[in-house]
Amino acid sequence: MMNPFKGKNILITGGTGSVGSEIVRKVLQYEPKVVRVLSNDENGLFNLGQELRDSPEVRFLLGDVRDKERLMKAIDGIDIIFHAAALKHVPLCEYNPFEAIKTNVIGTQNVLEASLMVEAQKVIAISTDKAVNPASTMGTSKLLAEKLVTDANYYKGDRKTNFSSVRFGNVIGSRGSVIPLFAEQIKRGGPVTITDSRMSRFIMSPDQVTSLLFKATGMALGGEIFILKMPSLKISDLAKVMADELAPKYGYKPSQIELKITGVRPGEKIHEELMTEEEAMHAQETEEMFIVQPHVELSTCRIEDYNYPGSQPAQVTKYTSKEGQSLTQNEIETMLKENFP
Repeated sequence: MMNPFKGKNILITGGTGSVGSEIVRKVLQYEPKVVRVLSNDENGLFNLGQELRDSPEVRFLLGDVRDKERLMKAIDGIDIIFHAAALKHVPLCEYNPFEAIKTNVIGTQNVLEASLMVEAQKVIAISTDKAVNPASTMGTSKLLAEKLVTDANYYKGDRKTNFSSVRFGNVIGSRGSVIPLFAEQIKRGGPVTITDSRMSRFIMSPDQVTSLLFKATGMALGGEIFILKMPSLKISDLAKVMADELAPKYGYKPSQIELKITGVRPGEKIHEELMTEEEAMHAQETEEMFIVQPHVELSTCRIEDYNYPGSQPAQVTKYTSKEGQSLTQNEIETMLKENFP
């Protein structure tokens, strides 16, 4: 991959979150000039600052994407923005919908407008499978955020900034995700709570996600949604494998760990989607990702001139965790050992 970050000034919003902090760590390997980490999590900034205290190019900025004035100061002089700030927990957003809109929609609009004012080179927004045919407030807010990012390419006029989104599913070990939850439940002797035995989810390691995210950044021409090809798993299989592996470490037999079905939570889906049938009609495909191209002609670039190395028209009609490449229990065990040795 060519180095799109060398000598660049980079901003990561939500930079203390699971995905944001991994972007910070990995982008430092590409010799950027400055990396600014914006977060409203004071403790998260302190901890990341301690971890990266030997990286003088990193700046830690306390602020919120809801605060446009603060964002304008953070974004001044920046070349590339990774917009990872978001409210991500489905049930919490169901019970706090106005807050979800303020962060995921208005916060994204603030990032886009601030980027245009400084004419940053690229804005890459981090999206989620929850945005596809959304069944929740969180998913709906992220879908609208995606639309704002794509449509900013029409709104920008002659400004040079390009806006694109990268959409993916669950990241192994991210805060509040199912793997740390299951581990804690097993440590207590169970039960391990599963909402539905049929439930499946996309999943990928942080290292794989950031690697593909950076490839998408280098390829982005403006208006695209890059969709990472991810394996999927059944949540019940994950729970069983984790019980088999972890129960003996805490003095239990795997058979003692009960798997308890609790029912689908508000806004949850049984299977997740990463690409709809309509999107597949406009998508290109590489070995590692799908690329949904803009549906409307851009003012600064002819869509038919978009050309991605090694791409071809998408060979699928949709992409869901039910029909996708599903991990076996042995593969899940290997994945966990590779990421949690």
